[in-house]
Amino acid sequence: MVGEKPVLVTGGAGFIGAHLCRRLLAKGREVLCVDNFFTGQKRNIYPLLGDHRFELMRHDITFPLYVEAGSIYNLACPASPVHYQSDPVQTTKTNVHGAINMLGLAKRLGVRILQASTSEVYGDPEIHPQKEDYWGHVNPKGIRSCYDEGKRCAETLFFDYHRQHGLPIKVARIFNTYGPGMHPNDGRVVSNFIIQALKNEPVTIYGDGLQTRSFCYVKDLVEGLVALMGSSETFTGPVNLGNPVETTIKELVELILAVTGSSSRITFLPLPEDDPKRRCPDITLARSELGWCPQVGLREGIGNTARYFDGLLSGKGEAGTDLLSD
Repeated sequence: MVGEKPVLVTGGAGFIGAHLCRRLLAKGREVLCVDNFFTGQKRNIYPLLGDHRFELMRHDITFPLYVEAGSIYNLACPASPVHYQSDPVQTTKTNVHGAINMLGLAKRLGVRILQASTSEVYGDPEIHPQKEDYWGHVNPKGIRSCYDEGKRCAETLFFDYHRQHGLPIKVARIFNTYGPGMHPNDGRVVSNFIIQALKNEPVTIYGDGLQTRSFCYVKDLVEGLVALMGSSETFTGPVNLGNPVETTIKELVELILAVTGSSSRITFLPLPEDDPKRRCPDITLARSELGWCPQVGLREGIGNTARYFDGLLSGKGEAGTDLLSD
């Protein structure tokens, strides 16, 4: 839109970030994508580079950033265990120092800032499904703590900036999200299972497969983020964004095998430390405040995601993949 400053998206070359950049461009906005490419992938944003409204900047938000923006989506942080556990100190710094730097930028510019928080703030929950007023059950010294506690501290910083400085903030607690553009080696169940299935390799389930998750298609999740950023200034969140349909890991595997037509067999391995047994959002608040709920069913979303990964494995989807064409 003429005269408007660009929307800053940190982590914009990541899985969710790239979809968000594309959605904002489709709305007519200019976008400044910032990423250090620790887990972000250039192929995610390659189709956007020819758009004059899109600008890419390589930067690590643990260092201050001096740019102009009309609003800020702070998505920068590795979000899968295999990535955030590979450098836990940097993960904590990205969550905490990164939040401080982005909040400082938003304060200087006087603009809204949205924090991509996570369902991991609930830890291994004792309350089910999880509502926003639940404080969580989190191990502060485990192998997942760099991410879980880092995100909890970031939420604290956001609300302290809001109370102390009157900064307009939005906090989204994102539950399991999947779809085209996922990193093929992120260690998440959807990407792991689909790739194993497409290769007809054994599909590895950790634990007995009866632990549950909720799986939200990325296109739905992005609509929730955009709705939250555009919501009333008095509504800060935190607000759960995820699919309230609960699915066991074993059910997910069976669906993936059926969709892909794979001949893979299932193998079982011990459950990792602090892996939550149940995870499912209560999205009552998102429905009432944002008018938002997921629209894409799991079978449809898995089909789209499997086609994306099949393209990558065959070498046909490396560049120019239209992430939102489905």
